Amino acid sequence: MDDRQKQAERSIVKKFRKEIWCKFTKAVNEYELIQDGDKIAVCISGGKDSMLMAKLFQEILRHGKKNFEAVYLVMNPGYNAENLQRIRENARILGVPAEIFESQIFDIVAVEDMESPCYLCARMRRGHLYNKAKELGCNKIALGHHFDDVIETILMGMLYGAQVQTMMPKLHSTNFEGMELIRPLYLIREEDIIHWMHYNDLHFIRCACLLTEKHAEAEGTEIASKRDEVKALIRELRKKSPYIEKNIFRSVENVNLNTIIAYKKDGVKHHFLDTYENGSEGKA
Repeated sequence: MDDRQKQAERSIVKKFRKEIWCKFTKAVNEYELIQDGDKIAVCISGGKDSMLMAKLFQEILRHGKKNFEAVYLVMNPGYNAENLQRIRENARILGVPAEIFESQIFDIVAVEDMESPCYLCARMRRGHLYNKAKELGCNKIALGHHFDDVIETILMGMLYGAQVQTMMPKLHSTNFEGMELIRPLYLIREEDIIHWMHYNDLHFIRCACLLTEKHAEAEGTEIASKRDEVKALIRELRKKSPYIEKNIFRSVENVNLNTIIAYKKDGVKHHFLDTYENGSEGKA
């Protein structure tokens, strides 16, 4: 075993035990993400989040807490040679037995959708991952979304989508029967993932989207996304109160339907006036 692999693994359960390992196991248990008999496709994009997730799955399997299987999938949507080599090298350094399979998503997105390429790309990537996972006999795919992704999604929905919603810790697939999506990093802060990465002197790829690179070159600047704007907003709010992020996260756990004008359940809209006259709503 490589010395860097040993250090990275030891740091997860020692130095970052509270910030990373305990929050990973808490999410797994609290949201019932893993059951005995599962076969999980751990989806690795090559970034810091998914690579850490792969190591966390290896650790939980090593400790024998759950009776399940894991396979480690890397989908190549059209990375350039340098980024693909970086993914292979990091998998080698960390001892992750990653299986790489090909797709041409970047090329397709570049032709099909110039308005919202990130949305289309994400949907297509997920579909390819579900397909490959099912082909390998998996019943779940694991994605590397973390705590900050969750709270950013909540605010983005309110500010730009006029809706209250969150990024769920697990979901049944709509288009792939019998498949589930799980998010084991749900409670882990991005700053702690970055700290783990720097502590172990690891260097991962970022988005690596060829389309984004071309636009940035053409405009002479980085493309700012709505998520970037919300991330910056949260940073500013955090300066005023250290509880801001936790409060955003908990807000979708404390929804009081008696104080909601309207909500949707299974696609059906319910309005407070539906039950107002019988006195079940609107009491002061």
